[in-house]
Amino acid sequence: MALCGAIHSFLFEYDTPRIVLIRSRKVGLINRAVQLGILAYVIGWVFLWEKGYQETDSVVSSVTTKVKGVTLTNTSLLGARIWDVADYVIPPQGENTVFVMTNAILTLNQSQGRCPELPDDQTKCEVNNNCVPGYVSTHSSGIQTGECVPYNSSFKTCEVFAWCPVEDDYHIPKPAFLREAENFTLLVKNNIWYRKFNFSKRNILPIINSTYLKNCIYDAQTDPFCPIFRLGKIVEAAGQDFQEMAMEGGVMAVQINWDCNLDRAASHCVPKYSFRRLDNKDSAHTVSPGYNFRFAKYYKNSDGTDSRTLVKAYGIRFDIIVFGKAGKFDVIPTMINIGSGLALFGVATVLCDIFVLYCMKKKYYYREKKYKYVEDYELLKLQGFGIASD
Repeated sequence: MALCGAIHSFLFEYDTPRIVLIRSRKVGLINRAVQLGILAYVIGWVFLWEKGYQETDSVVSSVTTKVKGVTLTNTSLLGARIWDVADYVIPPQGENTVFVMTNAILTLNQSQGRCPELPDDQTKCEVNNNCVPGYVSTHSSGIQTGECVPYNSSFKTCEVFAWCPVEDDYHIPKPAFLREAENFTLLVKNNIWYRKFNFSKRNILPIINSTYLKNCIYDAQTDPFCPIFRLGKIVEAAGQDFQEMAMEGGVMAVQINWDCNLDRAASHCVPKYSFRRLDNKDSAHTVSPGYNFRFAKYYKNSDGTDSRTLVKAYGIRFDIIVFGKAGKFDVIPTMINIGSGLALFGVATVLCDIFVLYCMKKKYYYREKKYKYVEDYELLKLQGFGIASD
């Protein structure tokens, strides 16, 4: 029966709002306070802060880079040697990134042949039976021949067929091999485009001339729009020590933010630079730190055999990250946000109704005034005729 009554009420009853004027200072103040808060939210947050009257678009970007700098090293292995861009920038061009070698382990004059493997728990041996012909692991320098040969005067290791002599990377050079790299400079050329508004610009602003570009170095206070950065300053701005980072390498981000209000003049749309380290340097996590890789330079000997110089390069990879948003006045988002704001004013009525009908001392009195139950007029009319006929 209860279910039938519920279905009957759902199908044959209709609710319509009733306006009740309540003369109460408390309720009136609550109502106006809520309305004022909604008005402040719509005007202050939606329109002024979030610029809800604008159509927005995300940035489309392209980046090219150029590194400059020369340094001199003088070691027992190489003697005096000049290092320029062609030596330490690998590869010459990347996609929104540039790698600068700051440290290296060099293995000169390698050629294919047989030689002792680097000593560890798996390669140290006493007799030939300790070595397995054809054995190779992920850390092997080559393929074992099955022979146990002297590594030095103290012990023996398994012989391998490999590029000999094998690389010894147990000890990283300290200080960094190219520690002067902190004075190298990085030129970042960035072009951006906002498709919806057909607006394009680049980070070399119109106010920058060739004379200024040849002499400026980025500084957040004195030269905030100079697109040339000293590598040491980039690392320092991210709260890191360049010489420490140069030994084992790392990954840095050069962030370019293009947030533009296109309702203003185009000259106000300028890039903002920031820097941070992307590979977290954490003292609690010291396994495989930094950034490194290997490459080789090959040579053809006079006897026709090949030889190479193996380089294990440690360095800093600079990732250029471009992001931003542009906005411009448009009628459609403006009307949508105005309509949404007006709809929010209904929240004030709902909150005041809850307070009046459930929280105030005279809530039952207000309920009687708020709700009025009206029977079907036609039904009442028929009942009236029935009474009259009796």
